[in-house]
Amino acid sequence: MKLLSVVIPCYNSQDYMRYCVESLLSGGQEVEILLVNDGSSDRTAEIAEEYAHKYPDVVKAIHQSNGGHGAAVNTGIQHATGLYIKVVDSDDWVDVRSYIKILDTLRQFSIENQQVDMIVSNFVYEKEGARYKKVMKYENVLPEGRIFRWDDIKHFHKGQYILMHSVIYRTRLLQNCGLELPRHTFYVDNLYVFTPLEFVEKIYYINVDFYRYYIGREDQSVQENIMIQRIDQQIKVNKLMIDRAQQMNIKNENLQHYLLRHLEIVTVVSAILLIRSGTAENLRKKKELMRYIKENDLRLYRSLKYGIMGRLINLPGRAGRKISVGAYKISQRLVGFN
Repeated sequence: MKLLSVVIPCYNSQDYMRYCVESLLSGGQEVEILLVNDGSSDRTAEIAEEYAHKYPDVVKAIHQSNGGHGAAVNTGIQHATGLYIKVVDSDDWVDVRSYIKILDTLRQFSIENQQVDMIVSNFVYEKEGARYKKVMKYENVLPEGRIFRWDDIKHFHKGQYILMHSVIYRTRLLQNCGLELPRHTFYVDNLYVFTPLEFVEKIYYINVDFYRYYIGREDQSVQENIMIQRIDQQIKVNKLMIDRAQQMNIKNENLQHYLLRHLEIVTVVSAILLIRSGTAENLRKKKELMRYIKENDLRLYRSLKYGIMGRLINLPGRAGRKISVGAYKISQRLVGFN
Protein backbone atom coordinates (compact mmCIF):
# COMPACT_ATOMS: atom_id res chain seq x y z
CA MET A 1 0.00 0.00 0.00
CA LYS A 2 1.17 3.53 -0.81
CA LEU A 3 2.05 5.86 2.04
CA LEU A 4 0.36 8.91 0.55
CA SER A 5 -2.28 9.69 -2.06
CA VAL A 6 -2.04 13.19 -3.54
CA VAL A 7 -5.20 14.46 -5.23
CA ILE A 8 -4.66 17.22 -7.81
CA PRO A 9 -7.93 18.70 -9.11
CA CYS A 10 -7.27 20.05 -12.61
CA TYR A 11 -9.43 22.36 -14.68
CA ASN A 12 -7.85 24.02 -17.73
CA SER A 13 -4.51 23.73 -15.95
CA GLN A 14 -2.23 23.19 -18.95
CA ASP A 15 -0.13 26.28 -18.26
CA TYR A 16 0.93 25.43 -14.71
CA MET A 17 0.06 21.84 -13.74
CA ARG A 18 3.46 20.44 -14.77
CA TYR A 19 5.26 22.44 -12.08
CA CYS A 20 2.86 21.07 -9.48
CA VAL A 21 3.21 17.46 -10.63
CA GLU A 22 7.00 17.62 -10.96
CA SER A 23 7.33 18.83 -7.36
CA LEU A 24 5.36 15.78 -6.19
CA LEU A 25 7.10 13.14 -8.31
CA SER A 26 10.11 13.35 -5.98
CA GLY A 27 8.06 11.25 -3.51
CA GLY A 28 8.82 8.19 -5.60
CA GLN A 29 7.00 4.86 -5.46
CA GLU A 30 5.53 5.43 -1.99
CA VAL A 31 3.19 8.08 -3.37
CA GLU A 32 0.25 7.89 -5.76
CA ILE A 33 -0.65 11.06 -7.66
CA LEU A 34 -4.28 11.28 -8.77
CA LEU A 35 -4.74 13.83 -11.56
CA VAL A 36 -8.47 14.53 -11.68
CA ASN A 37 -9.31 16.26 -14.95
CA ASP A 38 -12.59 18.05 -14.27
CA GLY A 39 -13.92 18.45 -17.81
CA SER A 40 -11.11 20.66 -19.09
CA SER A 41 -11.29 22.10 -22.61
CA ASP A 42 -7.54 22.70 -23.03
CA ARG A 43 -4.62 20.20 -23.00
CA THR A 44 -5.05 19.23 -19.33
CA ALA A 45 -6.37 15.74 -20.17
CA GLU A 46 -3.51 15.15 -22.62
CA ILE A 47 -0.88 16.21 -20.06
CA ALA A 48 -2.48 14.01 -17.37
CA GLU A 49 -2.35 11.00 -19.69
CA GLU A 50 1.25 11.81 -20.57
CA TYR A 51 2.26 11.62 -16.89
CA ALA A 52 0.19 8.48 -16.30
CA HIS A 53 1.94 6.78 -19.24
CA LYS A 54 5.41 7.91 -18.16
CA TYR A 55 4.93 7.03 -14.46
CA PRO A 56 2.35 4.20 -14.46
CA ASP A 57 3.18 3.08 -10.90
CA VAL A 58 2.77 6.58 -9.47
CA VAL A 59 0.37 8.69 -11.55
CA LYS A 60 -3.27 7.95 -12.37
CA ALA A 61 -5.29 10.12 -14.75
CA ILE A 62 -8.99 10.35 -13.94
CA HIS A 63 -11.38 12.15 -16.28
CA GLN A 64 -14.88 13.38 -15.50
CA SER A 65 -17.41 15.90 -16.76
CA ASN A 66 -17.12 19.31 -15.16
CA GLY A 67 -18.40 19.41 -11.60
CA GLY A 68 -16.19 22.04 -10.02
CA HIS A 69 -13.36 21.88 -7.52
CA GLY A 70 -15.41 20.06 -4.87
CA ALA A 71 -16.50 17.34 -7.30
CA ALA A 72 -12.88 16.78 -8.35
CA VAL A 73 -11.80 16.47 -4.72
CA ASN A 74 -14.67 14.03 -4.05
CA THR A 75 -13.52 11.88 -6.97
CA GLY A 76 -9.92 11.92 -5.76
CA ILE A 77 -10.97 10.84 -2.26
CA GLN A 78 -13.01 7.96 -3.70
CA HIS A 79 -10.04 6.69 -5.74
CA ALA A 80 -7.35 7.16 -3.09
CA THR A 81 -5.63 3.98 -1.89
CA GLY A 82 -2.77 5.41 0.20
CA LEU A 83 -2.68 5.35 4.00
CA TYR A 84 -2.87 9.15 4.03
CA ILE A 85 -4.26 11.73 1.62
CA LYS A 86 -3.31 15.27 0.61
CA VAL A 87 -5.05 17.69 -1.79
CA VAL A 88 -2.77 19.97 -3.82
CA ASP A 89 -4.29 22.47 -6.24
CA SER A 90 -2.84 22.37 -9.74
CA ASP A 91 -1.44 25.92 -9.57
CA ASP A 92 0.35 25.27 -6.27
CA TRP A 93 3.38 23.11 -5.46
CA VAL A 94 5.29 21.59 -2.55
CA ASP A 95 8.76 22.14 -1.13
CA VAL A 96 10.79 19.01 -1.89
CA ARG A 97 12.90 18.97 1.31
CA SER A 98 9.78 19.36 3.47
CA TYR A 99 8.06 16.67 1.38
CA ILE A 100 10.85 14.19 2.13
CA LYS A 101 10.59 14.89 5.85
CA ILE A 102 6.82 14.38 5.77
CA LEU A 103 7.18 11.07 3.93
CA ASP A 104 9.83 9.97 6.44
CA THR A 105 7.34 10.70 9.24
CA LEU A 106 4.49 8.81 7.53
CA ARG A 107 6.83 5.87 6.91
CA GLN A 108 7.75 5.80 10.60
CA PHE A 109 4.07 5.79 11.59
CA SER A 110 3.58 2.78 9.31
CA ILE A 111 6.60 0.91 10.66
CA GLU A 112 5.48 1.50 14.26
CA ASN A 113 1.85 0.70 13.41
CA GLN A 114 0.79 4.13 14.65
CA GLN A 115 -2.55 5.44 13.39
CA VAL A 116 -2.57 9.23 13.21
CA ASP A 117 -5.76 10.95 12.01
CA MET A 118 -4.37 14.31 10.90
CA ILE A 119 -0.90 15.62 10.14
CA VAL A 120 -0.45 19.41 10.10
CA SER A 121 2.38 21.33 8.43
CA ASN A 122 3.02 24.96 7.50
CA PHE A 123 2.19 26.65 4.22
CA VAL A 124 3.60 29.69 2.43
CA TYR A 125 1.58 32.41 0.69
CA GLU A 126 3.45 32.62 -2.63
CA LYS A 127 1.93 35.97 -3.54
CA GLU A 128 3.01 37.30 -6.93
CA GLY A 129 5.16 40.42 -6.55
CA ALA A 130 5.31 40.26 -2.75
CA ARG A 131 8.76 40.97 -1.28
CA TYR A 132 7.83 39.25 1.97
CA LYS A 133 6.17 35.83 1.83
CA LYS A 134 3.93 35.13 4.80
CA VAL A 135 4.27 31.66 6.34
CA MET A 136 1.34 30.18 8.25
CA LYS A 137 2.99 28.35 11.14
CA TYR A 138 1.47 26.52 14.11
CA GLU A 139 4.42 26.18 16.49
CA ASN A 140 2.70 28.48 19.00
CA VAL A 141 -0.36 26.22 19.31
CA LEU A 142 0.63 22.65 18.40
CA PRO A 143 3.18 20.40 20.14
CA GLU A 144 6.08 19.21 18.02
CA GLY A 145 7.72 15.80 17.79
CA ARG A 146 4.93 13.74 19.33
CA ILE A 147 1.41 12.51 18.69
CA PHE A 148 -1.10 14.65 20.58
CA ARG A 149 -4.84 15.23 21.04
CA TRP A 150 -7.14 18.25 21.16
CA ASP A 151 -6.55 18.62 24.90
CA ASP A 152 -2.90 19.42 24.13
CA ILE A 153 -3.45 22.35 21.79
CA LYS A 154 -3.29 26.02 22.75
CA HIS A 155 -5.55 28.82 21.47
CA PHE A 156 -5.08 29.89 17.87
CA HIS A 157 -4.45 33.56 17.11
CA LYS A 158 -6.99 35.60 15.15
CA GLY A 159 -6.54 34.82 11.47
CA GLN A 160 -4.59 31.66 12.26
CA TYR A 161 -6.46 28.48 11.48
CA ILE A 162 -6.00 25.19 9.71
CA LEU A 163 -6.59 25.24 5.95
CA MET A 164 -6.64 22.59 3.25
CA HIS A 165 -3.03 23.55 2.55
CA SER A 166 -2.06 22.60 6.12
CA VAL A 167 -3.56 19.14 6.45
CA ILE A 168 -2.90 15.55 5.55
CA TYR A 169 -5.72 13.26 6.66
CA ARG A 170 -5.80 9.53 7.27
CA THR A 171 -7.52 8.30 4.11
CA ARG A 172 -10.00 5.97 5.79
CA LEU A 173 -11.12 8.71 8.15
CA LEU A 174 -11.76 11.07 5.25
CA GLN A 175 -13.60 8.41 3.25
CA ASN A 176 -15.82 7.45 6.19
CA CYS A 177 -16.59 10.83 7.83
CA GLY A 178 -19.52 11.75 5.58
CA LEU A 179 -17.70 14.46 3.65
CA GLU A 180 -19.38 15.26 0.32
CA LEU A 181 -18.33 18.59 -1.15
CA PRO A 182 -20.98 20.43 -3.19
CA ARG A 183 -20.68 20.52 -6.98
CA HIS A 184 -20.09 23.71 -8.96
CA THR A 185 -19.17 25.61 -5.81
CA PHE A 186 -15.98 27.50 -5.00
CA TYR A 187 -14.45 27.90 -1.52
CA VAL A 188 -15.25 24.32 -0.46
CA ASP A 189 -11.76 23.99 1.02
CA ASN A 190 -13.20 25.30 4.29
CA LEU A 191 -15.70 22.42 4.35
CA TYR A 192 -12.93 19.96 3.49
CA VAL A 193 -10.89 20.86 6.54
CA PHE A 194 -13.83 21.62 8.89
CA THR A 195 -16.12 18.60 8.42
CA PRO A 196 -13.75 15.77 9.45
CA LEU A 197 -12.44 17.43 12.63
CA GLU A 198 -14.99 15.86 14.99
CA PHE A 199 -13.57 12.44 14.04
CA VAL A 200 -9.92 13.47 14.48
CA GLU A 201 -8.38 12.20 17.72
CA LYS A 202 -4.65 11.77 17.11
CA ILE A 203 -2.73 14.66 15.54
CA TYR A 204 0.91 15.25 14.60
CA TYR A 205 2.55 18.57 13.69
CA ILE A 206 5.59 18.76 11.40
CA ASN A 207 7.10 22.23 11.53
CA VAL A 208 8.17 22.52 7.87
CA ASP A 209 7.04 24.96 5.17
CA PHE A 210 5.62 22.24 2.95
CA TYR A 211 2.80 23.69 0.83
CA ARG A 212 3.36 26.66 -1.50
CA TYR A 213 0.06 28.46 -2.04
CA TYR A 214 0.29 30.56 -5.18
CA ILE A 215 -1.68 33.83 -5.35
CA GLY A 216 -1.38 35.91 -8.49
CA ARG A 217 -3.49 34.76 -11.43
CA GLU A 218 -6.09 37.37 -12.38
CA ASP A 219 -8.83 34.74 -12.74
CA GLN A 220 -7.96 33.02 -9.45
CA SER A 221 -10.96 32.28 -7.23
CA VAL A 222 -9.40 33.95 -4.18
CA GLN A 223 -8.89 37.31 -5.88
CA GLU A 224 -11.12 39.78 -4.04
CA ASN A 225 -13.06 40.96 -7.10
CA ILE A 226 -13.72 37.35 -8.12
CA MET A 227 -14.86 36.48 -4.60
CA ILE A 228 -17.33 39.37 -4.66
CA GLN A 229 -18.69 38.16 -8.00
CA ARG A 230 -19.10 34.69 -6.48
CA ILE A 231 -20.29 35.86 -3.08
CA ASP A 232 -23.35 33.57 -3.17
CA GLN A 233 -21.01 30.57 -3.23
CA GLN A 234 -19.01 31.92 -0.28
CA ILE A 235 -22.29 32.38 1.64
CA LYS A 236 -23.42 28.88 0.66
CA VAL A 237 -20.24 27.35 2.10
CA ASN A 238 -20.52 29.58 5.18
CA LYS A 239 -24.05 28.30 5.86
CA LEU A 240 -23.09 24.68 5.19
CA MET A 241 -20.33 25.02 7.80
CA ILE A 242 -22.85 26.42 10.30
CA ASP A 243 -25.22 23.53 9.55
CA ARG A 244 -22.41 21.02 9.96
CA ALA A 245 -21.36 22.54 13.29
CA GLN A 246 -24.89 22.03 14.60
CA GLN A 247 -24.76 18.35 13.66
CA MET A 248 -21.45 17.73 15.43
CA ASN A 249 -21.31 16.12 18.83
CA ILE A 250 -18.22 17.84 20.24
CA LYS A 251 -17.38 17.43 23.90
CA ASN A 252 -13.79 18.65 23.89
CA GLU A 253 -13.64 22.35 24.82
CA ASN A 254 -10.48 23.06 22.83
CA LEU A 255 -12.00 21.67 19.66
CA GLN A 256 -15.26 23.54 20.31
CA HIS A 257 -13.32 26.77 20.69
CA TYR A 258 -11.30 26.14 17.53
CA LEU A 259 -14.39 25.35 15.42
CA LEU A 260 -16.10 28.51 16.66
CA ARG A 261 -13.06 30.65 15.76
CA HIS A 262 -12.87 29.05 12.30
CA LEU A 263 -16.54 29.73 11.70
CA GLU A 264 -16.08 33.26 12.94
CA ILE A 265 -13.25 34.11 10.52
CA VAL A 266 -15.12 32.60 7.54
CA THR A 267 -18.20 34.66 8.45
CA VAL A 268 -16.15 37.84 8.86
CA VAL A 269 -14.70 37.30 5.37
CA SER A 270 -18.23 36.80 3.97
CA ALA A 271 -19.47 39.96 5.69
CA ILE A 272 -16.51 42.13 4.66
CA LEU A 273 -16.85 41.08 1.02
CA LEU A 274 -20.56 41.92 1.12
CA ILE A 275 -19.76 45.31 2.63
CA ARG A 276 -16.86 45.86 0.21
CA SER A 277 -19.12 45.36 -2.83
CA GLY A 278 -21.11 48.43 -1.77
CA THR A 279 -24.39 47.29 -3.33
CA ALA A 280 -27.73 47.49 -1.56
CA GLU A 281 -28.45 43.88 -2.55
CA ASN A 282 -25.29 42.59 -0.87
CA LEU A 283 -25.91 44.63 2.25
CA ARG A 284 -29.30 42.90 2.45
CA LYS A 285 -27.50 39.55 2.05
CA LYS A 286 -25.27 40.45 4.99
CA LYS A 287 -28.30 41.09 7.18
CA GLU A 288 -29.86 37.82 6.02
CA LEU A 289 -26.65 35.94 6.84
CA MET A 290 -26.66 37.37 10.37
CA ARG A 291 -30.33 36.36 10.76
CA TYR A 292 -29.45 32.84 9.62
CA ILE A 293 -26.65 32.65 12.20
CA LYS A 294 -28.92 33.94 14.97
CA GLU A 295 -31.53 31.29 14.14
CA ASN A 296 -29.08 28.41 13.76
CA ASP A 297 -25.99 29.06 15.91
CA LEU A 298 -26.60 31.34 18.87
CA ARG A 299 -23.06 30.89 20.20
CA LEU A 300 -21.56 32.08 16.92
CA TYR A 301 -24.07 34.93 16.76
CA ARG A 302 -23.10 36.14 20.24
CA SER A 303 -19.41 35.91 19.37
CA LEU A 304 -20.00 37.99 16.23
CA LYS A 305 -22.19 40.49 18.06
CA TYR A 306 -19.99 41.07 21.09
CA GLY A 307 -16.48 39.97 20.01
CA ILE A 308 -13.87 42.27 18.46
CA MET A 309 -14.15 40.80 14.96
CA GLY A 310 -17.95 40.71 15.12
CA ARG A 311 -18.14 44.34 16.15
CA LEU A 312 -15.86 45.19 13.25
CA ILE A 313 -18.36 43.92 10.67
CA ASN A 314 -21.39 45.43 12.39
CA LEU A 315 -20.36 49.08 12.64
CA PRO A 316 -23.40 51.17 11.65
CA GLY A 317 -23.78 53.38 8.60
CA ARG A 318 -21.54 54.23 5.66
CA ALA A 319 -18.76 55.52 7.93
CA GLY A 320 -18.85 52.28 9.93
CA ARG A 321 -18.57 50.25 6.75
CA LYS A 322 -15.53 52.28 5.66
CA ILE A 323 -13.86 51.60 9.01
CA SER A 324 -14.65 47.87 8.65
CA VAL A 325 -13.08 47.71 5.18
CA GLY A 326 -10.05 49.74 6.33
CA ALA A 327 -9.41 47.41 9.25
CA TYR A 328 -9.75 44.44 6.92
CA LYS A 329 -7.14 45.89 4.54
CA ILE A 330 -4.73 46.37 7.42
CA SER A 331 -5.24 42.75 8.51
CA GLN A 332 -4.59 41.62 4.93
CA ARG A 333 -1.17 43.27 5.03
CA LEU A 334 -0.34 42.04 8.54
CA VAL A 335 -1.50 38.44 8.10
CA GLY A 336 -0.55 38.13 4.44
CA PHE A 337 -3.73 36.49 3.17
CA ASN A 338 -5.48 37.56 -0.02
